[in-house]
Amino acid sequence: MPGVLQVEALAQLAGTICLKMDGADPGSIFFFAGVDGVKWKKPVVPGDALVMEVEILKFNKKFGLVKATGKGFVDGQVAIEVAEMKFALAKG
Repeated sequence: MPGVLQVEALAQLAGTICLKMDGADPGSIFFFAGVDGVKWKKPVVPGDALVMEVEILKFNKKFGLVKATGKGFVDGQVAIEVAEMKFALAKG
């Protein structure tokens, strides 16, 4: 799986979590604003299962700004680490 798609998958997971949080109005959409500190630890090849986890670090309800971090695992070993992802939530 190409690295950029791994980052995209983590971003979509974080965005989905953001939409379920208190302060995110129904119909809101999220925009991926940026990513910092990406480290690929091992390749993800066909047949691997990439298990992802995301943690929301900061959520500013007033301005709709979100910071998150995430990791992806293959066979229990870290395959990708993202130190910081940034999002902006827009009311729909």
